Amino acid sequence: MITTNNTVINTFIEVYCQLNKDNLSLINNVYHSDIVFEDPAHKVVGIEALQGYFKALYCNINDCHFTIHQAVVEDNHAFLQWTMTFSHPKLQQGKQRTLDGCTQLTIDIEQQRIIYHRDFFDLGAMLYEGLPVLGRVIKLIKVRLGQ
Repeated sequence: MITTNNTVINTFIEVYCQLNKDNLSLINNVYHSDIVFEDPAHKVVGIEALQGYFKALYCNINDCHFTIHQAVVEDNHAFLQWTMTFSHPKLQQGKQRTLDGCTQLTIDIEQQRIIYHRDFFDLGAMLYEGLPVLGRVIKLIKVRLGQ
């Protein structure tokens, strides 16, 4: 089953590396109809809700793409390390930014689809540090904390 699960994860990576606002239907190729998707700001249940969530996200950004650095697959679980490069018109005047993160995935063995997806990343680095005044304050706090 490991080989099959590697295929599911490889397909997942291919989809995410080409995903954009014009081809969001590609997520149907990798996610289970009962997908549970979590990130630091949201929890979304079901493929239709996830489609709506992605549509709202992608319509508000200028550009977004992922670079997958590492994937580890064990039984029906996978962990991915990635960098997201994106630009948003309201963050740093629309300049391109990067965000590192990782993803935990669970594969439904019977349907060979992702049934659980959880993203881990620094929400402050993604959003708040891109805001003019608040970003400077957060960066100053991080410097004082020794980061």
